[in-house]
Amino acid sequence: MKKNSENIASNRKAHFNYEILDTYEAGLMLTGPEVKSLRLGHAQIAESYVSPEKGELFLVNAHIDEYKNGQGGFVEQNASRPRKLLLHQKELSKLVIAVHQKGLTIVPLDLYFNGRGIAKVKIALCRGKNVRDKRETIKEREWKRDQGRIMRAHNR
Repeated sequence: MKKNSENIASNRKAHFNYEILDTYEAGLMLTGPEVKSLRLGHAQIAESYVSPEKGELFLVNAHIDEYKNGQGGFVEQNASRPRKLLLHQKELSKLVIAVHQKGLTIVPLDLYFNGRGIAKVKIALCRGKNVRDKRETIKEREWKRDQGRIMRAHNR
């Protein structure tokens, strides 16, 4: 058993493009070869999103490479197929209502193995940022960087 969570892939642009309102941890419904490919770190979630369909959530456009080291007994999978997310019913209904009524978006932030070795995805309920908000984010980031430089120069 592993003690710490092992990060496989992260969506770095999500914090820049969206205002994060709430985060959730969801399980993924995967096949055996997909899990083996994840253990090797062959996944990307940068361009993916979560779509509510028929009262369920699906991770769409997440790319998990095909597992190449198999014995040949595995059926080939589509690398970008939609994958069902596993959540508690209360969380699921809350997210679906937020997307349909409030016009919010659900975006995956991280894909990782938890302490028990189970593949999980950290998803966030988000509101899209406009250009002004993105400029503010850039200004804050640059000011913090300059602040660190000033403090280091002052402490010398």
